Amino acid sequence: MPSTRDIRRRIKSVRNTRQITKAMELVASSKMRKAQQAALAGRPYAQLLADMLAALAARVDESFHPFLVQRPVRTRGIILVTTDKGLCGPLNGNLFKLVVDIKEPAKFAVIGRKGSQFLVRTRRDLLADFQVSDQVPFAQVKQVAEFMVQQYLAGVVDTVEIIWPRFRNTLIQEPALLPLLPLASLQETIAGLRHAGGGGAAAKADDRYMLFEPTPMAVFESLLPLYLNREVYHHVLDAKASEHSARMVAMKTAKDNATKLIDDLTLEYNKARQASITQEILEIAAAQYAQ
Repeated sequence: MPSTRDIRRRIKSVRNTRQITKAMELVASSKMRKAQQAALAGRPYAQLLADMLAALAARVDESFHPFLVQRPVRTRGIILVTTDKGLCGPLNGNLFKLVVDIKEPAKFAVIGRKGSQFLVRTRRDLLADFQVSDQVPFAQVKQVAEFMVQQYLAGVVDTVEIIWPRFRNTLIQEPALLPLLPLASLQETIAGLRHAGGGGAAAKADDRYMLFEPTPMAVFESLLPLYLNREVYHHVLDAKASEHSARMVAMKTAKDNATKLIDDLTLEYNKARQASITQEILEIAAAQYAQ
């Protein structure tokens, strides 16, 4: 049986660990709320973008835009959104399972150190590695989207897809894969934006006379990259909320386990102390009896 000094030392160590995990739980909870608020703040932008695309839908020939042209898929282009740090449960592991399930040739652009480490370790084709801070600045995410668009237009990849942990609620974060390019149709794109903006999926016809400068097609070509930037940004915000939520749950579980361990160690300490006192009493009684 360990001595009371050893047990006290273990209790102190576990108590320090509990304080650390509790602090990390509170920090993760605060960051999760901020990420959720940032995702909700983007709804008016998505609604306005949908209205602008709807106004252009009947005035442009969408079949000639490279974002809407279907072509044979030889190499898939995938944006993998992971975390920079661990201590977030099975979040990254579930994403890596989706990557392992991809059997076709694929090239990856990664957000997060955990993802780049996994791709290098498994010898997959890594095009670029990006870092995005917890505040998720739009300028940082825009670099990722623009890089993948360049690869798509240059023919290096034939699709642009994104793998990220979809935030369902505090306890559930699902790994998801979503195709971004090529777009299925302009009407589906508008419907998706209206849904993301909190409105209905049906687009209202706009028959007002409008003058577009320089041309409707030029405005249309400028809006579609904004749409793609918005989609990637939204999913990165979603991934950040999932990361902080998973870390909050993991740290709460660690804190609860530490509390339970402290209770067990305290009980063991009391038993050891009681046994020591009993032994001393027996020794005193034996010495008295010997006299």
